[in-house]
Amino acid sequence: METAKNHFLSDMGVMLGRSMRHIFRSMDTIITVCITPIALMLLFVYVFGGAIQAGTDNYVNYLLPGILLIAIASGISYTAYRLFLDKQRGIIERFHSMPIARSAVLWGHVLTSVVSNVITVVIIVLIALAMGFRSSAGILPWLAVAGILVLFTLALTWVAAIAGLSAKSVEGASAFSYPLIFLPFISSAFVPTDSMPRVVRVFAENQPVTSIVEAIRALLSGQPVGHDIWVALAWCVGIMLVAYIFAIRAYKRKGV
Repeated sequence: METAKNHFLSDMGVMLGRSMRHIFRSMDTIITVCITPIALMLLFVYVFGGAIQAGTDNYVNYLLPGILLIAIASGISYTAYRLFLDKQRGIIERFHSMPIARSAVLWGHVLTSVVSNVITVVIIVLIALAMGFRSSAGILPWLAVAGILVLFTLALTWVAAIAGLSAKSVEGASAFSYPLIFLPFISSAFVPTDSMPRVVRVFAENQPVTSIVEAIRALLSGQPVGHDIWVALAWCVGIMLVAYIFAIRAYKRKGV
């Protein structure tokens, strides 16, 4: 049992290294993912910020959690793209014919998504600091924020894996991320939900992004988190488990 576990971890490390080399050879991937969220942050803070009533004097503090989720939603589309290319080129079938743990290939892509999105998040937080973002949170709240963002990344990455393995074209593999990128706009990421029409408000208050944004915002501002963090964790874990099951099924079908 221990030998099989070590074999899997070794194979997964090799697959992670393979995927990360693709990332570092093409740093424009991370740059492209960063550009849109940073542009949105600049636009909303310096153009729309004065007109938005968010109940805070420092709008970048209010805005940052939603921007981070948009960045992650943008970044996971590359996982679907890379998985689609591996499938189209027959690389997945080739790996399945080799003496390596079959799921290690998929986990390599998933962990690469986590690492690349962590890099993206760090870059955006640094830009936010230059724009005036400040946090009174201690080390534990920051670790909690990091944990939520990693869980959110894992959840969306497994969704991306389904798209990458099931898509019939490159466009189809990456287009699924567009609704995910749009979801923060119908949440409390940019404005309080109280200002929204009733139908929109009901949707915004009961979709996963709002609870995740509210939990991160409270942690970074040193405020009581309340039940939002448990709702956020439930959404992330629930989506991740369901997506994982369907992704593994789709992956196994490609190896048949």
